[in-house]
Amino acid sequence: MSDLDLLTQSLARNVKRWRTERGFTLETLAARAGVSRGMLIQIEQARTNPSLGTVVKIGDALGISITTLLDYEQGPTVRIVPAEQAVRLWHTDAGSFNRLLAGAEAPGPLEMWDWLLMPGEGSPSDPHPVGTVELIHVTRGELTLTVDGSDHVVPAGASASFEANTPHTYANRGDDPLEMIMAVSVPGVH
Repeated sequence: MSDLDLLTQSLARNVKRWRTERGFTLETLAARAGVSRGMLIQIEQARTNPSLGTVVKIGDALGISITTLLDYEQGPTVRIVPAEQAVRLWHTDAGSFNRLLAGAEAPGPLEMWDWLLMPGEGSPSDPHPVGTVELIHVTRGELTLTVDGSDHVVPAGASASFEANTPHTYANRGDDPLEMIMAVSVPGVH
């Protein structure tokens, strides 16, 4: 079984598990996530590999991290994620990518990401639930962070934090590759 097949199977099990645990019907989760009921059925039956945006919307609607959605076993108190097990969820032909490095439920989803954006590339994000906060640290290059239509330049060595409940975009408008680490904290579902 390929890594993608394992990922698809884990996502199928965990979406169904957490949907059931939350007491959500397919219709309820579809409405909360802004994803079609048909797409959720395909995901729960491991018949599709949804986009990163879809996985994020489902995780947000369930109040759990992408790490939890993709991980079948809940590990011990200390969980080591070997470099080769970091999950790459988005990439472009030019070489840009993001990798989910680690995540936890504390008390809502908490995720840590590694990003590489090649010159001229960007990645838009839909609004997350109210109370979601993102922390970014740029290690190389210069990030143009657009939050709710306003651009903010974050150079190498600098960090930024923002409430992520509005549309936002990460972009590399410079000539050199951009590397950054990002942490995302989503409030738990009540």
